[in-house]
Amino acid sequence: MVLPLLLILAGNRMANAQEGELNAAQQKELLGIARSAIENYLSGKKVPDNVPSDPLLKENRGVFVTLHRDGALRGCIGSIMPEEPLYLGVRRRAVDSAVHDPRFRPMTADELGKVDIEISVLSVPKRAASADEIVMGKHGVIVKQGFRGGVFLPQVATETGWTKEQFLSELCSQKAGLPPDAWKDPSTELLIFSAQVFGEKKRGE
Repeated sequence: MVLPLLLILAGNRMANAQEGELNAAQQKELLGIARSAIENYLSGKKVPDNVPSDPLLKENRGVFVTLHRDGALRGCIGSIMPEEPLYLGVRRRAVDSAVHDPRFRPMTADELGKVDIEISVLSVPKRAASADEIVMGKHGVIVKQGFRGGVFLPQVATETGWTKEQFLSELCSQKAGLPPDAWKDPSTELLIFSAQVFGEKKRGE
């Protein structure tokens, strides 16, 4: 992870079609890996270390695992950069989201059946020349200034209904601890990425 604070964030759809898109079978396998990892961890068993045969699931990709309960966020942790094989990132981040998101108490085994899992598989971030390059609902955004930084996934724009200015202002203030208008500062870096988002529960249910 490049920045520790990037770990924390706060249907089946594509935020942006991209090379390496996962099909339904691959998505189902990753969701199964995530749920199995959490279930075994919470029950005190060894988290399975099986390696999938599908080569796409072994590619290094950035990934976030998000947990919801009754439509409300229950945990979300991930890695922006492609630091490890996708299946391994899903396994690790699923457990982290369940028990290591500091905004929530650790999940219990009894609670797992009430939680649905969503996975966001990310493209490699690239620097945006300006905020004009950002397409709301398509791009996730990383803001960086000095040692401060933060990230919003693409679906945040869709879920909140924010304008681009509101989106960037909230990203600066909520996630990076910067002034709301810091994104306008030439010394501030804006990096954009896309995400393939899929989950056990379809959006709108």
